[in-house]
Amino acid sequence: MTTFVLSHNLQVQSEIVPTFNLNALADGLKKHSQLINNVGVLQHPHWILLLEATCTPTEMAFDLIHAWKSLRSELGHDTSHVVLALGGRKDTAGLPGSPLQEGYWGVDLVETPDSTEFLAAINWAELKKGRPVDGVFELST
Repeated sequence: MTTFVLSHNLQVQSEIVPTFNLNALADGLKKHSQLINNVGVLQHPHWILLLEATCTPTEMAFDLIHAWKSLRSELGHDTSHVVLALGGRKDTAGLPGSPLQEGYWGVDLVETPDSTEFLAAINWAELKKGRPVDGVFELST
């Protein structure tokens, strides 16, 4: 079982790319996903959804970004921007009460007009240094 604890980073400032209602987002991702079995809304200041699937983290991330774009398209939102999934596996014990626990994946779903610029701005290359190769991913559409 692969578990993602998801945050959302909307870098596109446009009325045609609005923020999501979290319940509608959860329902829409489950509808548009080919792999995600369970989606739950979280009550947390940073993490918004908990997603589960019986596939690899990379397969799940790829499915997630495609489901995200499909949902945006279905709702009539603009989809010309990049959807980026940045994930890291939690390899230590999680804090009590945190949805991100050991073995889960913290995933930032980013919507940005320019992924190269965004990754440089957050210093992604440095952030993933020292992480196990199988403990981090970056996928985009």
